[in-house]
Amino acid sequence: MRITLFAALLWLLAGCAHGPARNPMAQWVPSPNHEPRKPQLVVVHYTEQDSVERSLDTLRTRNRFGRVSAHYLVGRDGALYQLVADEDRAWHAGAGRWGTITDVNSASIGIELDNDGASPFPKAQIDTLLRLLDDLCTRHRIPRHQVIGHADLAPARKRDPGPLFPWRRLAEAGFGTWPDADATTEAVPEGFDPLLALRLLGYSMREPDAAIRAYRMRYRGDEADTLDDSDVRILHALVRQYR
Repeated sequence: MRITLFAALLWLLAGCAHGPARNPMAQWVPSPNHEPRKPQLVVVHYTEQDSVERSLDTLRTRNRFGRVSAHYLVGRDGALYQLVADEDRAWHAGAGRWGTITDVNSASIGIELDNDGASPFPKAQIDTLLRLLDDLCTRHRIPRHQVIGHADLAPARKRDPGPLFPWRRLAEAGFGTWPDADATTEAVPEGFDPLLALRLLGYSMREPDAAIRAYRMRYRGDEADTLDDSDVRILHALVRQYR
């Protein structure tokens, strides 16, 4: 009898522990018309460190700027680590914006890739990333084109995941954005504004040179801060495809 009673008490306590937070000042009259806050973006980073072990330590403590975290870390060998629950707000994005989203930490899931910032990304690592993106976009109904880099949302501060990151491979798997090859050969209408196109895609134009560098890293693999005719065609194709 005592064992049965004890088990029942544990069950009740467990139920209370996982119940919704309630304000003791108010009478609880629950409504079914709600859902968890959902992420709208996935942000990809590189760690700019030399090992998974060091990054796991940093993401649970702090870096030189203060406390930092991410939802996931992907090792070079494809090992996957989760540090923060999907529903919780991790501290990975910092100041920046993407489109109309100004508090990116509150609207995103952050994925760190074990990479020193100068090395290629191994196949095993990208394979795991693609599986993770499929899982996250499916479960949370995140639009699959809403996968961006840290540099995209903070072009004046950040450059990760850098010019070596395989954005085209991600797009071929259905994530992020990439222009259709045929579309980049089409004539661009007179009056097309490439800077406006960057803004429509999501880039902040507070510092246009920085936005152009972030765009070039992603779509051209360099860090130039000027646009040429190819860029105009690429931007026209991207706006037509994704806007």
